[in-house]
Amino acid sequence: MNDQPLGVLIIEDEVLLATELEFLLEEAGCCSVGHAMSSHEAVTLARDLKPDLALIDVHLCDGPTGVDVARRIQDDCGAVALFMTANVKRLPEDFAGACGVIGKPYSSHGVKTALGYLSICMREGHAPGPPPIALTLSPQYLALWGLLDMPRAG
Repeated sequence: MNDQPLGVLIIEDEVLLATELEFLLEEAGCCSVGHAMSSHEAVTLARDLKPDLALIDVHLCDGPTGVDVARRIQDDCGAVALFMTANVKRLPEDFAGACGVIGKPYSSHGVKTALGYLSICMREGHAPGPPPIALTLSPQYLALWGLLDMPRAG
């Protein structure tokens, strides 16, 4: 990965939240590449747009399909998935291969901090330190980014 801003696909069926996320992405130095509201639309856009990162809600307009979307986007498109959901308990133990989750309700500061952190991790291939408090990383990405024995940020 180079120094280009992260290209981010927003997968969220609530239009106001998606619009807010677009502004937060911009403020965090990322670039929104598109917005999907359903699982089919999400996978199609991910294939066409090839985002670096996909922000995925678990419950989309066609049901609780976000977990399946995360698996398909990562397997078929190579994007890193990040859940942004109030349904954290619906996530499987392996986070469906996603790098982690930001629980709703979230703060704008928490989202921007997490996006900045993920940008560094994805660019460098390792974490600059413990994840910010708003971000829970999956066990797979804790290992990938060298964080298994590192204490959590406060």
